[in-house]
Amino acid sequence: MKRRDFLKTSVVAGVALSLNFEGLQAALSSNTVAVEQAPDLVAVMGGEPAVMLDKALEALGGIGKYIKKGQKVVIKPNIGWDRTPELAGNTNPELIKALVKKCFEAGAEKVTVFDHTCDNWQKCYETSGIAAVKEAGGIIMPGNDEKYFKEVDIPDGVTLKKAKIHESLIEADAWINVPILKNHGGAKLSCAMKNMMGIVWDRRFFHQNDLQQCIADICTWKKKPVLNIVDAYRMMHQNGPQGKSAADVATLKSMIVSPNIVAVDTAALALFNQVKKLDMAAVGHLSKGEALKLGSTDLKKINIKRIKI
Repeated sequence: MKRRDFLKTSVVAGVALSLNFEGLQAALSSNTVAVEQAPDLVAVMGGEPAVMLDKALEALGGIGKYIKKGQKVVIKPNIGWDRTPELAGNTNPELIKALVKKCFEAGAEKVTVFDHTCDNWQKCYETSGIAAVKEAGGIIMPGNDEKYFKEVDIPDGVTLKKAKIHESLIEADAWINVPILKNHGGAKLSCAMKNMMGIVWDRRFFHQNDLQQCIADICTWKKKPVLNIVDAYRMMHQNGPQGKSAADVATLKSMIVSPNIVAVDTAALALFNQVKKLDMAAVGHLSKGEALKLGSTDLKKINIKRIKI
């Protein structure tokens, strides 16, 4: 596959811009694995969400590698804002609906979808389109009340030593982390690691006690996601995490998938950088997560498969 063919798309940011994504190509080109090898990370570009999900899961060995028959499964998107899909404030609803179906195909007994939203939870679920997972058999559960959260220990955390985590995750057999890639005023980048703030009740502690470290700390919780699926179909490159208008959104038609939460966010940052420059040093939770042995920021150390649809 030619490098120029891998990351080729258009950006909607007031005017159409042509991108060649040379930076991410360089990061991923030298260590692409052969088809017969199981990759550590899959990057897919050029398709609709359900199609890209199919391709990524197939490359990783199938959904059955991660979700088993009879399991209670939780899918954790970003549903924080009362925004339509076009504004890229929340995870793409078509992706979540397709993933719910995949989990049931794998034999899941129950699939629950939730987030601790910032805006009114009913409005967030409806306006985002994610409430439609009910059509696929998914159960939507609110996270707007402390009664849904139970305290757990975070023994490997540096700053965060305890947290109240949503009961659906505590009771789940497996869960999948499905963030949308976007700009964030405080954390600088909102992706898989940042999305885990939505599983806790007291987020004020994060903001008052070294946000970047606390993001890394919560990712050390013993029940880690079996997969991290980064939605970059549309990407908010400025004015995050809510966004203001379509001018804040780049249409990339991309997806990055890996069990490795640090690597998937590092690859997502490389993608983000093709639209707007953001130094890794500014995204402090990446290096802090690496220091906590959650994964590597060195993409040369992992096997990556690229798929162009």
